[in-house]
Amino acid sequence: MAKQFGVDITSEDIVDTLAFFDSWDDRYKYIIDLGRELPPMADEHKVDDNLIRGCQSQVWLVTREEQGSQDGKLYFDVDSDAFIVKGLLAIVMAAYNGKTADEILAFDIQAYFESIDLMRHLSPTRGSGLQAMVARIQQIASQAA
Repeated sequence: MAKQFGVDITSEDIVDTLAFFDSWDDRYKYIIDLGRELPPMADEHKVDDNLIRGCQSQVWLVTREEQGSQDGKLYFDVDSDAFIVKGLLAIVMAAYNGKTADEILAFDIQAYFESIDLMRHLSPTRGSGLQAMVARIQQIASQAA
């Protein structure tokens, strides 16, 4: 379970909540609301080294350590200049943030996306950007494992 949005939210919570909505317009609104709940990233981290290549919008990702934490869990700060992308980042963070490298690598992110029918409702460039985000996090987890 990852602590974000001021509460504990999991990928299962997101799957359940998105299933509640009848239309994709309502789902998009929820995804955008998730993005608004992400804590802001400090401007000093919004540098080229932290940009994720392959995204249509600007997306920054920073790995951080929790103070006093020695449990091997990875924590990420993320941000974007686009509201919908911030929401997509929130969906990815619910799956990965606060997990160990092994948990990240073992998590079937494609099945997660399929369970919420996400990829079918994204433009090809948004889908590619989402996959670039996932690849970057999995690369970080591989290096940490």
